[in-house]
Amino acid sequence: MPIKDIPAEARPREKLLSRGPGALSDIELLAILLRTGIQGKGVLQMSEELLQLKIDSASRNADGGSGGFGGISGLLGATADDLKRVKGLGPAKRAEIVAVLELARRAMAQKLQEREVFADPNAVKHYMQLYLANKQHEVFAVLFLDAQNRLLAMEEMFQGTLTQTSVYPREVVVRALHHCAAAVVLAHNHPSGTVQPSRADEMLTQTLKSALALVDVRVLDHIIVAPGQALSMAETGLV
Repeated sequence: MPIKDIPAEARPREKLLSRGPGALSDIELLAILLRTGIQGKGVLQMSEELLQLKIDSASRNADGGSGGFGGISGLLGATADDLKRVKGLGPAKRAEIVAVLELARRAMAQKLQEREVFADPNAVKHYMQLYLANKQHEVFAVLFLDAQNRLLAMEEMFQGTLTQTSVYPREVVVRALHHCAAAVVLAHNHPSGTVQPSRADEMLTQTLKSALALVDVRVLDHIIVAPGQALSMAETGLV
């Protein structure tokens, strides 16, 4: 249904202003960002299709065509190239969505910089999901923390199939010293969709703990993320 055919008080923008953003669905919030649909497809329908469909690795590599992101959590991990492949998203709409996503990442980073990382146990999980959950290849990242467990920096350090031989402890140690970190949180994604740690994940964690302990840097956690979910190895007793 076109926006103009919806009663004024039920239109997404008016509804947000009168009742607050919590009253809107994901579709309605996205529709406010998109503003208009395309010929033959209203903005609400376009928003719904964008969220319901899922871009897989094949469609990421395809030229053109439309696709979606498997819900709001998938959209949060979308890249500018992903958005470019969605029919009806011109440069202005793509720029606005990318800007909003980046603001969300920066807001979460600022929150972690201003307070102890573990004051909110879910904050690190949400932060890493924004960065890693929807990547189509494995990425290993490290959060470097100060003595009060506040975020100093986050770096994506390794890509590809992650094993003890592809993640180099020496490089992690060098970056920890560069940032004068007192502790780190390790993180990586599982493109397969499961967050259960493998035996290789457990061995890698212990290898990095031993290497960093030599320079008096603690490993506080290892977060594994996938679309819509995250696991703390510390919470499961594996760190």
